Amino acid sequence: MSINSLILEPTKKTPWIVLESGKVIILGRSILENPGEFYRPVHEWASKYADESSRMTIITLGFEFINTTSIKWVYAILKELARIPDMKVRAKISWYYEVGDEDMCDLGLILRSLVNCPFTIIEVEDIYKQKLE
Repeated sequence: MSINSLILEPTKKTPWIVLESGKVIILGRSILENPGEFYRPVHEWASKYADESSRMTIITLGFEFINTTSIKWVYAILKELARIPDMKVRAKISWYYEVGDEDMCDLGLILRSLVNCPFTIIEVEDIYKQKLE
């Protein structure tokens, strides 16, 4: 596969993002005023990846906090990834949320209802200390 990796280091307002063949990680905070500038390259990568991917893809998502406009971008990225051929068997999503954060749990449940692949929602003590596949 010829698609390049994309890694974005986290800031106080942006999540850690790792996009590689077989692995998509978006983890942290997403509280941007204009998330389009930040997420557009991620969306473009996801689109190209969905066109070219033929392998199992592990998608790991977890947010300490995410604002409404960022949620729209994350959903758009998931929609692109949903174009992976045979996504039901070639993708697995893990949604992490911290203990007691019912809003993040509910968001995971909503997103799970919108995609057609294995989607696990996992409550953890600290989203930053997860063993990432």
